[in-house]
Amino acid sequence: MSKLDRLIAELCPEGVEYKTLGEIGTVTRGNGLSKSDFTERGFPCIHYGQIYTYYGLFAMETKSFVSSELAIKLKKVSKGDIIIAVTSENIEDVCKCVAWLGDENIVTGGHTAIFKHNQNSKYITYYLQTSEFFEQKRKIAHGTKVIEVTPSKLEHLRIPLPPLPIQQEIVRILDKYTELTTKITAEITAEITARKKQYEYYRNELMTFDDDVPVVTLSHCCASIADGDHQAPQKADSGIPFITISNISNSNQIDFSNTKYVPETYYNRLDHKRKAQINDILYTVVGSFGIPVFIDSDKKFAFQRHIAILRPDCRNVLSKYLYHVLQGSDFLSQAHAAAVGAAQRTITLTALNRMKIPLPSLEEQARIISILDRFDTMTTDITSGLPAEIEARRKQYEYYRDKAISKVLFTPSNQC
Repeated sequence: MSKLDRLIAELCPEGVEYKTLGEIGTVTRGNGLSKSDFTERGFPCIHYGQIYTYYGLFAMETKSFVSSELAIKLKKVSKGDIIIAVTSENIEDVCKCVAWLGDENIVTGGHTAIFKHNQNSKYITYYLQTSEFFEQKRKIAHGTKVIEVTPSKLEHLRIPLPPLPIQQEIVRILDKYTELTTKITAEITAEITARKKQYEYYRNELMTFDDDVPVVTLSHCCASIADGDHQAPQKADSGIPFITISNISNSNQIDFSNTKYVPETYYNRLDHKRKAQINDILYTVVGSFGIPVFIDSDKKFAFQRHIAILRPDCRNVLSKYLYHVLQGSDFLSQAHAAAVGAAQRTITLTALNRMKIPLPSLEEQARIISILDRFDTMTTDITSGLPAEIEARRKQYEYYRDKAISKVLFTPSNQC
């Protein structure tokens, strides 16, 4: 029998009582702060958005401030209080919570609620992340574009409230598992980064040639270089996927999971050089420029003019060789030098045609492709497998978190 089992048997053999948040504390909306209220120094605060992007479950410090004069008039978050997000664009972020464990008081904006209570802050924060509590808050959330949970309604949501020694033991278990999960995730992330750098190093080494290898422009080794249609296409509920820059990933893939569509009649009217075919290469030229995508299927799709399409001339260059060259550091440096504009830097088709690549013999190109494809496969397998491992660790963490808390939930006296 574990220590947690013994504590449950000793302190609450008949089950654990549920109480509403309002019964163990108060939930009030944070302060109405505007951008003009934030200062470079002064009284610490959490402004809008930070709770979603910066803070984990437990916070010790802030990075934002308001003036000390303004802070005097505002509601304060004290050590042990829980800050709960109450507005977001998606339901998953609504009610994201942070236990404030810093020694100093802070203030927070109106996008959050402040929960003051008399229980173990970490225990409550862990429970507020469980699927059981998520279903409760889903039922009281309202809105479409912006999802909101009213702080006064939060007070009516219920949580299991075992005696403090049991809360502390659950926290000890979950803290230990959180620490282990965080460590493993950091190691996996470092491994991904190292593999990518190793691949980039060998790719650049293979693309470094002696002076006897000619350097030619892209226009010399491509049958055509074009971009997407400059006319705004007619939208459709289904049909041909329409690819934008946002559908091109940093892993050199097209994400078809969230595309818009155009009618097939629009696609059929496109010039042949603007219809991607196997062995063509897409190349982003606006905003997030410099990302090549090798086309290895005959799937039909259209794309915006922010994406260029290169059709290699197989008499001079092998498509896969060109694809690898476009990823190299030398070509990326050319891309940065050629990009113009401020708000959205752009590589014009004229500039793209003039950019240069080394062009060894077709036999040497094939040898380089063979090496880099094997290395790319190995790296891709690792970099796709390791994020899957991170996701598995996250789910495992959630499982053990819910399991630790469920030990005090499913007893006869709790079925109310």
